[in-house]
Amino acid sequence: MANAIHPEEFGLSKPEPAQLAIETHDLNLWYGTFQALFDVDLMIKRGRITGLIGPSGCGKSTYLRTINRINERLGYVRTTGSIEVMGQNILAPEVELVQVRKQVGMVFQRPNPLPLSIRENVIFGYKIHEPEARRLTRNQRDEIVEKALREVLLWDTVKDRLDSPATALSLEEQQKLCIARLLPVKPSVLLMDEPCSALDPKGTEAVEELIWELRGEYTILIVTHNMAQARRASEECIFMLLGKVVEHSSTDDMFVTPKSQETADYIEGRYG
Repeated sequence: MANAIHPEEFGLSKPEPAQLAIETHDLNLWYGTFQALFDVDLMIKRGRITGLIGPSGCGKSTYLRTINRINERLGYVRTTGSIEVMGQNILAPEVELVQVRKQVGMVFQRPNPLPLSIRENVIFGYKIHEPEARRLTRNQRDEIVEKALREVLLWDTVKDRLDSPATALSLEEQQKLCIARLLPVKPSVLLMDEPCSALDPKGTEAVEELIWELRGEYTILIVTHNMAQARRASEECIFMLLGKVVEHSSTDDMFVTPKSQETADYIEGRYG
């Protein structure tokens, strides 16, 4: 087993437990006989934007998907180690998936709005996760919808067409809507798997602006292949290679003075 990696090795101060949103120790994952993650030790701070970078197949998306247990849907996946989200072991047998999904929201590469109205998209998750949702008045539901759309900087664009199909929105607007859909259930963590890969430069800029606006209130873990985006849109950065964590530091430090030659080679485009 590899030696545990500690924040001090990367020039980071060791966070207090109360400062952590996500903590994984000795995390290993196999797809059948193929091992995709090796002894991953990471501490993700609350309220910060942390970028995950590395070449294709290095384990970034796999790591992301372990945090809300999406991988469990695949019968040939096996996981060992520990995953804590906001201090709770999400792999404990008594923890239900619905609890995890309420606390940990996921945004995918391509927007995936439901074939419903904009209004119904926003309130959909709330209806599932909150028992009192059925007792809300129309005005109360509308307040929830407006608050979420304002948080994602979409309200002014769609407020006059809330009953229109969400699928008619532009890709940028759809991605913002998918983020808005998560917010009414008040997740602690937002996982974003290349959320701008399907967007044009203008849409990418808009979603990056949104991500920056959401920091503080939410802990955001974002996977990206775009080095410029990683540098613009994250406060800390993790470099992974072949299923292992190579380096974890502040984004500025990683891009200016990387501690590992492998990190420097990747950032400078020598491979990946």
